[in-house]
Order: sequence, then C-alpha cells, then structure tokens
Amino acid sequence: MEPGAVVAAGSAPGPQGRAPLAERPAGEAADPQGPASLQESAAAATAAPAGTEGLTAGDGAAATGGLTAGVGLTRRRFVARAVGGAAAAVAVGTVGAGTYGVLRGPSVRRVQVPLAKLPRAAHGFRIAVVSDVHLGPVLGRAHAQRIVDTVNRTQPDLIAIVGDLVDGSVPDLGPSAEPLRGLIARHGSFFVTGNHEYFSGAQQWIDHVRELGLTPLENARRALPHFDLAGVNDIQGELEGTGPDFQAALGDRDRTRAAVLLAHQPVVIHDAVRHGVDLQLSGHTHGGQLWPGNYLAELANPTVAGLERYGDTQLYVSRGAGAWGPPVRVGAPSDITVVELASYQA
Repeated sequence: MEPGAVVAAGSAPGPQGRAPLAERPAGEAADPQGPASLQESAAAATAAPAGTEGLTAGDGAAATGGLTAGVGLTRRRFVARAVGGAAAAVAVGTVGAGTYGVLRGPSVRRVQVPLAKLPRAAHGFRIAVVSDVHLGPVLGRAHAQRIVDTVNRTQPDLIAIVGDLVDGSVPDLGPSAEPLRGLIARHGSFFVTGNHEYFSGAQQWIDHVRELGLTPLENARRALPHFDLAGVNDIQGELEGTGPDFQAALGDRDRTRAAVLLAHQPVVIHDAVRHGVDLQLSGHTHGGQLWPGNYLAELANPTVAGLERYGDTQLYVSRGAGAWGPPVRVGAPSDITVVELASYQA
C-alpha cells in the first residue's frame, strides 16, 4: 500500500495486489458481486426448498397432521364406497331372486283346518286355493300353465279361484287363460270375482271362465255332499250394482251344515261371521308382496296372510299365485294353498 493512501473503514487490501475496494458513501448499495452477495448465495444454497420458506416446527406438525387427515379421509371414502356397493349388490340380488320366484311359479303350501260341523266322512277333504294370478302382459299363458300343472299335482277334491285372475280384457287375455281348461278336481273348479276383474270387464270374464269349465259363484251357494260352498262378488262390484250379497248366498241355508265361503277380500270377514260361515277363503293382500307393501296391507286388511279365527269363523288368506305391478316378491313368496278340512269326529 502506498504511503498516505486512505483505506475506508472495514476495507482490506485485495489479495495479490488487487486494488482495494473504492470507498462508497454511506447508504450506497453494496456491489452485487461483492463478498456480501457471496454470503447470501451460500445461505440460499442451504435454504429450505421452494414453497417451504418460513415454516416453523408448528407448521411442520400441521403439514404432517394434514397428511394423516388426508389418509383418514381416503379410508373413509373407500369404506363408504365399499358399503354402498355391497348394499347395491344386495338390493339387486334380492330383486333378482324375487323376480325369479314369481316367474318360476308358486310353491305349494298345505294347511289343515278343523271344522266343528264337518262330518267324519269329509275328513281330509282338500281344497286347492288359487288367488291373485294376475294374468297380463308379463305373466301370460306360460304362467297359467305352470299354475294348472302345480294344482293338478296336488290332486285336490275341489279348486277355488278366489279372484284377481286377470289384469286385462277377454279379447286381450283370453288365450292366456286357456290352460285353465286343464284343471282337474273331483268336485269341480269354482271362481269368484276380485277387484281387478271389475277393471277388466267382470261380466265378460265370468262368462269366459264358465266356457273354460269353471263354475262362477255370483252371490250363490252350492250344496256339496258334506258341506255348503258359497261365493260372493267382490266389493268393487258395488260400483256397478253387483257387489257382495251375503243374504243371497247364505241367508236360507241349513246352519247345521258346515259352510265354506269364497270371498276375494278379507275385509268381509265380519259379514261372514254374522252369517254363520265356518271358513272363509280369501286372497287380495299378496301377503304384502314386497316392502313396504306389507305395512300397507296390514292397515287395510284384518289378516294379511295365513289362518286366523274371528269368533266361530276361521279366515284363511292366501299370498297369491302371481304378482301385481312389477313381477317381484320380497318376503312374501307366491303360493297355492291346499286347505285340508278336518273333522273333530275323525
């Protein structure tokens, strides 16, 4: 350094005789290429990656917690989707099984009903009860044939079709009902109207089933060897002036004989009780058919399915051999019931 040269405070000679840094006024920005910049570059090289500037320990914990929450949310979403998928699979399977059960045809149910007035000679008399077939666009001729075959295999003494045979007119569904000609029973086949016959031309169907070999009981009675068989029109017929008439069907009969009544709807049971009926055979409810129909059926009917007693009268309600609306049943499979009458004297 030459004598008399002035060195700014904090300055140092440059190495190997490099000229010293020039003095700069206070407040002047440092040379970006100077030592201070080099220190800043070194600091930047060791700094946290981009996007994490200013993170504290608490921030790191929050980030870790967010990651854990994200994993938990993913698990919950997976579980929710798995449960939803399983529920959908169960629903589809249930509906599929219910549809298959209807299309396959009804099973046979057997019920023994003791009647106090039934003589010993009639003990074991079998009545095949068929209700709510609902022939239509889906359940057609093949369905009718399955029912006829099933009934005939039970070898009944009498066949009772207790209404709602069809959902359509004779011109449309006459061919579908044709297999009913093949029903076989020692004491014949009998028919009473249901509410759906009145939506489809009740009188035309009454005439048609007579052509098929069935005997319509229009508020009428038939004296069989050991008991009376009576039938009443459905209450829907009241709108046409042809509703049930219990007096016509039962008013003048010998009450020492047992009486079996065919009536589509269970709600007329109290009329049956008043007229001394021993057993009423009904349908209409479909046993509820599928949820929540069972609750609705319970509200509208005294008995939804099976055998119950009302005073001295017993009521049996069939779940039916078909389906109305969608051809699906859940918890109420279709059936044909063979009611076997029993005598207390046997």
